[in-house]
Amino acid sequence: MNLLDGKVALITGASSGIGEATALALSTEGALVAAGARRVDRLESLARKAPGEMLTLDLDVTDQSSVRAAVAATVGRFGALDILVNNAGLMLAGPLLGADVSEWTRMVDTNLLGSMYTVHAALPYLLEKKGTVVQVSSTSGRIASAGNGVYSATKFGITAFAESLRQEVTAQGVRVVVVEPGFVATELSGHISDPAMRAAAQEMASSMRTLRPGDIAEAVVYAITQPAHVAVNEILIRPTDQIR
Repeated sequence: MNLLDGKVALITGASSGIGEATALALSTEGALVAAGARRVDRLESLARKAPGEMLTLDLDVTDQSSVRAAVAATVGRFGALDILVNNAGLMLAGPLLGADVSEWTRMVDTNLLGSMYTVHAALPYLLEKKGTVVQVSSTSGRIASAGNGVYSATKFGITAFAESLRQEVTAQGVRVVVVEPGFVATELSGHISDPAMRAAAQEMASSMRTLRPGDIAEAVVYAITQPAHVAVNEILIRPTDQIR
């Protein structure tokens, strides 16, 4: 018997990296997975690799109607929702002076508001099933650094929102988990538009044995498969070589 047989999970940002690895890990453990992202072509490829049934969803977390539709489609297909993994995110690092503030808006809309919208839409179903919310944050949600002010602000915000959510729902049996990865080998740094910041991120990543997306997926599986009376509220995962 697999650890998550019959459980239903919705994962945002599932087209690559941590989201993709988590979708596969939960499917391997028997979950019925709804994988959401904007890059639907990648989701179709993901579904073909999944060992279990997987629903693919064209999902833009910055659009509240898209989020509500994704939650409704998940429940309509599988009949319930037990697990929400809020993973969709952007890291558009750069100095504050002379910044393109539209990038700030994109990060706030995706990283912070997007995860909040998804929790809002999913919460009635999670309360019904005494489910679990997993918020993927970052070490930048603990330690801010030059050039990452807005990204860090969104990740600090995720942690604050998660703690408030936890206090509201834990007595009703819903568990809230914040996962804070350090450097992970994903596409995230490739989206940085500032050339100097992009080069610095890539240089830093190449200087260490970075985490793999599967490392984070395993931590998610660990947290959500604990007994009902055990709440793993926060997991900080850094590469051994990462100093801060």
